[in-house]
Amino acid sequence: VTTAVGGGAVRDVILGIVPPAMFQRPIYTIVATFTSCIVFLILYLKKEFLQGHNRETYDKIMLVMDSIGLGIFTVGVNTGISHGYVDYMFLLVFLGTITGVGGGLLRDIMAGVPPYILVRHIYACASIVGAIVCVVLYRNFGAVVSMVGASAVVILVRYLAAHYRWNLPKLTREE
Repeated sequence: VTTAVGGGAVRDVILGIVPPAMFQRPIYTIVATFTSCIVFLILYLKKEFLQGHNRETYDKIMLVMDSIGLGIFTVGVNTGISHGYVDYMFLLVFLGTITGVGGGLLRDIMAGVPPYILVRHIYACASIVGAIVCVVLYRNFGAVVSMVGASAVVILVRYLAAHYRWNLPKLTREE
């Protein structure tokens, strides 16, 4: 649930939207809770879904769904635009990125594990690129084109990163 609504809650607080949308319109939190419970129940009852060939299929499905979700959440840029910040490119890109990756970052911190976005995968970078595209497209073509185009760019970057095994550089202690 934190993963699903955490980034948007942080975005809303930055914009001064208090209480955040997750509390004003709890349907987001209710759907996230319900979905989490269903997935947990299925995987608890059918542990074999995560073994052998099924694990490979599960990982591919998760990559696709996670990429789509990241693309959709990254267009949280539009919340900043709708609150009058259309001329503040850095703020909008930050808002889009924090909406996209903030929930996962909060989840990892709460779980006591290294944040996924800082470990190695091209994730936050895809969100940043998508947020930039969203702002540029919004300024030139409007909200619908910006949301669709930016989401597509995020999904494409994540797909290419997975296909070509792009990762963030990793420094060793000697470096």
